[in-house]
Amino acid sequence: MPDRTFTLDEAQSLLPVLESLLRTAIAGKKLMDEVDAEMQAVAHRIFLNGGTHVNIVPLARRKAERAKAEQRVRDTLAEIDSIGVQVKDLNIGLLDFPCEVEGQIVLLCWNLGEKSITHWHGTDEGFAGRKPIDERIPRAKKLN
Repeated sequence: MPDRTFTLDEAQSLLPVLESLLRTAIAGKKLMDEVDAEMQAVAHRIFLNGGTHVNIVPLARRKAERAKAEQRVRDTLAEIDSIGVQVKDLNIGLLDFPCEVEGQIVLLCWNLGEKSITHWHGTDEGFAGRKPIDERIPRAKKLN
């Protein structure tokens, strides 16, 4: 059982804050991926040349930028988690909100770019099992 459940209205009200947090985390991950690709390209160039002279100052700066971005991503994901929301896929900005409906926990599902929460799925289903919000979801009461 999750630590916290949300009503549909509560989950909807959190979307602006969560969208901002998600965008921060996604930007940080993008920077990390860029630096990783740059470092891999340098390593590949060194390998192909059998060694080479490398100016390490810019590489060290980029590595420090990556470390800051990684910490920003960790902090942002921890903040989302502390709210009680589950990050399912950072690459596409997919979030789930636990919700108690008729004695059963379901997950309200929101994807970055959607204007509101319009789908849900069971805890044993994923994104592919999303179903449109039906009349039971808005009637769900808060457990905690």
